[in-house]
Amino acid sequence: MASSKLKALGDAVIFQHSLFSLPFAVTAVLLESSGRPDLWKFAWIIVAVLAGRNMANALNRIIDADIDAANPRTASRHLPSGSLSSRDLWILVAVTGAILVVAAAMLGWICVLLLPLAGIMVFGYSFTKRFTWLCHYWLGVTCSIAVMGSFIGLTGRIFELRYFALAGAQALWVAGFDIIYALQDIEVDRTQGLHSIPERFGEKRARAIAALSHLGAIALLGTVPLFWPCVGLAYWIGAGIAAILIASEHIVSRGGTERHIKIAAYSINEIVPLVILTSVVVDLYLV
Repeated sequence: MASSKLKALGDAVIFQHSLFSLPFAVTAVLLESSGRPDLWKFAWIIVAVLAGRNMANALNRIIDADIDAANPRTASRHLPSGSLSSRDLWILVAVTGAILVVAAAMLGWICVLLLPLAGIMVFGYSFTKRFTWLCHYWLGVTCSIAVMGSFIGLTGRIFELRYFALAGAQALWVAGFDIIYALQDIEVDRTQGLHSIPERFGEKRARAIAALSHLGAIALLGTVPLFWPCVGLAYWIGAGIAAILIASEHIVSRGGTERHIKIAAYSINEIVPLVILTSVVVDLYLV
């Protein structure tokens, strides 16, 4: 029973989507340490990223339960369908939140002081779609906390210019594919009075905005070797492959079905951060 409940919780928060944040966080640590990180801090950064990401998704499921129930596409999710209760997810929020606080404390007082700001971003995201079509960019910035927090946890220094190269790339990348994902809910969003870029501007313009966001992400990825000369050819090859993958999701999403959108917004994007991380590892340890 306990194992089935844990599996359901993992499914509810889509645990495998930690791949959207964790590889970028690890990349940040490796870049900033030139491949020689403090292993104690490295371990706590990984714990913090996993705890924060899954706490955020659990909160999102709780806050959006009524919205999910009214959308035929999401009505079968765990809370609307009754396979999990809000109590189950609140317990997950409490446990992962406690782990996040402990991890922040292990990384230093600066990380603890910044937790309320992270909390505002995480808690606020689920409400943004109720009042602004900029919700995708709020999500992107929220996800980029994993990268920014990794830099700060490792160095103890706040918001160095170079941090924004990788954090900004992640923020724009997430915003871009979230816009693509929102294409399938245009009519439902309009019916429910929710806001998104596709709902506000229509499919054609939304696709253009997503593409521009991804061009910005690719451009920022291109600045990484300028800030961290420890990477070179392998990184450029990896960034090129990532750019091709990002471009391909725009092509795949034009299939128009829910399956095409999921492949474009989820499956392909689970690979992109791994490609970037692999290229950095090759440059740092094998070349």
